[in-house]
Amino acid sequence: MKTFVCFCCLAVSLLLNQGVARPLSAIHFEGLKKSKQSYLERYIQSRVGEEANVNTIKRDVQQLQNLSSIAQASFRLDTLAQGQVLVFEIEEAITIFPIVNFGGIRGNVWFQLGFKELNLQGKGQELALVYQNNDRRNNGNLFYKIPYLGKSQWGMSLSAVRWASVEPLYFGDEGVFYEYRNTSLGGTVIRSFQPTHKVEVGGNYFVEVYEKSTRHANEMTPGPERARQEKLLFKVVHQYNRISDHRLYLEGWDNTLNAQRIWNLDDQSTFDIILNDTRYFKRLGRQHTLAARLRLGISSNNDSPFAPFVLDSHVNIRGVGNRIDRGTAVAVLNMEYRHVLFELNQFACQAVGFSDFGTWRQPGGQLKDLQQKENLIFFAGGGLRVIYKRAHNAVFRIDYGFNILNGRGNGLVLGLGQYF
Repeated sequence: MKTFVCFCCLAVSLLLNQGVARPLSAIHFEGLKKSKQSYLERYIQSRVGEEANVNTIKRDVQQLQNLSSIAQASFRLDTLAQGQVLVFEIEEAITIFPIVNFGGIRGNVWFQLGFKELNLQGKGQELALVYQNNDRRNNGNLFYKIPYLGKSQWGMSLSAVRWASVEPLYFGDEGVFYEYRNTSLGGTVIRSFQPTHKVEVGGNYFVEVYEKSTRHANEMTPGPERARQEKLLFKVVHQYNRISDHRLYLEGWDNTLNAQRIWNLDDQSTFDIILNDTRYFKRLGRQHTLAARLRLGISSNNDSPFAPFVLDSHVNIRGVGNRIDRGTAVAVLNMEYRHVLFELNQFACQAVGFSDFGTWRQPGGQLKDLQQKENLIFFAGGGLRVIYKRAHNAVFRIDYGFNILNGRGNGLVLGLGQYF
């Protein structure tokens, strides 16, 4: 009888404890070559001493995979006498690589030479040094970002930029070409609330120089012969990112709000800009993705040829040309259907069908101008993407856009990285 009672008690005890999750006794990362475990631990919610929760662990895996330094992440749970050990199995991505880029749209061909490091010291620090030749003009960009200072949630970035280009400015219906130079020094302070939620505050000191192009020699054209302006820029950037990155496939949405105030130190005037970008990605089956970007912007409505929002193939409307117009308000909807043609171990090829629709407010105009037919632009077309899977956003793209509204101004657009 005693033996039977003991057996029943043991059976009941086993049944009661079957559903009890065992606490995590340790968390390990396997496969790390460069990344520091202390840095990766910032992106996981699982903790030693807490019960192992498969749903939480899966979210941790996705957060790790969203990092540009991680090509692939998975997990396993090892059961030991003292508890469960959570092991994240990591395949690191290539994070330091040379930059040999080129691109072109009608009226402007450019190339870049330099290097970029996305995981300096194994702590997600970014360093980029780039030379760019834009329409036979020398440009350079130095950028350094520390996402986290020590163990805090604070970070910082520093930048130095020299940019030169030919800019068409518009005086009424007449376009005048200017040689444009911009030299800038800046920095920001970054506050991370969560891996998906950040605020960046900072500023720039920059000098802009406009000189009328020699192509207008011996011509009577409107506008000053030369203008030089020293300016200060203050900005606040709010980022919220809920995109799950699977390298070839993205799913989810993010939003970036950028608010700026610019002071002209020469005449003490101010200029305000607000720009909001929302991106959305939806997977449709195994090989298909629907992607969309909505860009809304508004600025001080000065009746000036130096309006901030440009109409440009490389920025918003594929095929339209190089900086063909400017405005003080903008609404652009870019949509893509992405289809993976084939996928190999290292490379993949993707076909893209796209639609780019936008409208602008002319400088000094009214918001209702956004609804005017003459301000509406609609291009659609298709392209290809060649993707190297071992590096973040290592994509060569080629697109051809057709003017749907009047059939004029079709164009080819080349570039590196996805369009958005």
